[in-house]
Amino acid sequence: MEIPHFGIPPELARRMSMAEQHEYLRTRLSRRRTLVTAGAVAGGLLTGCSGSGPGGSTPTGSPSPSTSKVPGPFIAPFGRHLAFGADPKTQMRISWQVPFAVRKPYVRIGLRPDDLGRRIEAELRDLRTPELKGVRAAVEQYYSHAALDGLRPDTTYYYGVGHEGFDPASPRHRSTITSFRTAPASPPGRFVFTAFGDQGVGEEAALNDRLLLRQNPAFHLHAGDICYADPTGKGKETDVFDARQWDRFLKQTEPVARSVPWMVTTGNHDMEAWYSPDGYGGQLARFSLPDSGFDARTAPGVYAFTYGNVGVVALDANDVSYEIPANHGYTEGRQTKWLDRKLRELRAADDVDFIVVFFHHCAYSTSTHASDGGVRAEWLPLFAQHQVDLVVNGHNHVYERTDAIRNGEVGRPVPVGGTTDPKRDGIVYVTAGGGGKDLYGFPDGVKESYEGSPADRESVDTFRWTKSRDTRAESVEWSRVRYRGFSFLSVEAVSGAAPRLKVSALASSGERIDHFEVRRGA
Repeated sequence: MEIPHFGIPPELARRMSMAEQHEYLRTRLSRRRTLVTAGAVAGGLLTGCSGSGPGGSTPTGSPSPSTSKVPGPFIAPFGRHLAFGADPKTQMRISWQVPFAVRKPYVRIGLRPDDLGRRIEAELRDLRTPELKGVRAAVEQYYSHAALDGLRPDTTYYYGVGHEGFDPASPRHRSTITSFRTAPASPPGRFVFTAFGDQGVGEEAALNDRLLLRQNPAFHLHAGDICYADPTGKGKETDVFDARQWDRFLKQTEPVARSVPWMVTTGNHDMEAWYSPDGYGGQLARFSLPDSGFDARTAPGVYAFTYGNVGVVALDANDVSYEIPANHGYTEGRQTKWLDRKLRELRAADDVDFIVVFFHHCAYSTSTHASDGGVRAEWLPLFAQHQVDLVVNGHNHVYERTDAIRNGEVGRPVPVGGTTDPKRDGIVYVTAGGGGKDLYGFPDGVKESYEGSPADRESVDTFRWTKSRDTRAESVEWSRVRYRGFSFLSVEAVSGAAPRLKVSALASSGERIDHFEVRRGA
């Protein structure tokens, strides 16, 4: 069934970019004026205790114009989620949601749970989704954000969030206090981070959250398609968009994201066309991500940070994907130029042993969405030039892992339990799309192959790219591990004389389905 594009004839909508749709509707619908644009919600993107934001605005702590009449003591915060600032050693961003507008939101923080003496003002961001007659009422959501700068490295901080009338340090609300830990000043001997994409809301998504929390990760990488408020994923304004899905998602994720920095990037389902020309107004309202990319206001899912001996780079593949053209080319090449500079900088850094890049669309996969030709054309040459050590994708709702790929071919087979050197062998690409959303499969006749259940044949005979400008069949020798089940990635980074990444994939049962090591100079 064809999904209607609200206010735009379907045949016209198919030919329009997100920006063109936005301008079309802006001029036709007066209620468009009530939407929060990307510039408006980004005005104080990283404000709080640190002054003005990228747009020069300063938070006032005042409620939005449509202030709720509900008294502050009866409004409970929920959906707490953390993110690093540009420097994980000294910066943390705390975000949360409230069901109604509140006055003077803030964070209490301290070195002990019974001593939260430091109080930091927060910013309230109001996100409005307009009424769609006969389908849904208007939705208004409120998100608070506080920027914590000048923190001590390698230190556990306790915090609580509140507002006028709700004090987390009071005996009544003390159970809401939780903690986080900043990154060490120098690379630790070891640490763990986790990753997946395509999560959504549901029992399997919540189970993955609980399982990854047991890994005690220093941070989590979410490779996009976060909650599926837009189930179509085409970057079009449709009548099936459900903004309240974000309320459910943030409640679901809070038990882990309140203590583990939840580092997200943008998938195709995260282009929510109701907000701003490029559809990222919602992400800017709900998340405070590092401002270390080329422009945090237009590309919030593009940033980088270094934790220990690992440099991490987040990218927005909507910019280069051939598959879904809504935002294709929206950065006008600025993202790719920034990527080149950032990878060069990280590879030259004395304290960085490994570079991990994560984004949504797959560079190498044989599942439903296949391999994206735009990703391959734009970014793979840079990954090879700067010797990226590991690439993590989502988009395909399976686990699939390649051998080491060099110059588009298998540079070295990496069986389960194997070891690879990116300098010599090439790059391993992992599709970790089993975060919780409905699962996909593999091409007809292609068997799963994973730890404990290897297939007789480890590769796919032939495969035709479905999302490439090249329609020729590709012979696939690089598909090493394939698992159709809910799963996530757990990576142990080891520093010292023999640095390595010990990469494991865990099923939702807790069973390991894959493992290998990345060593430079192995």
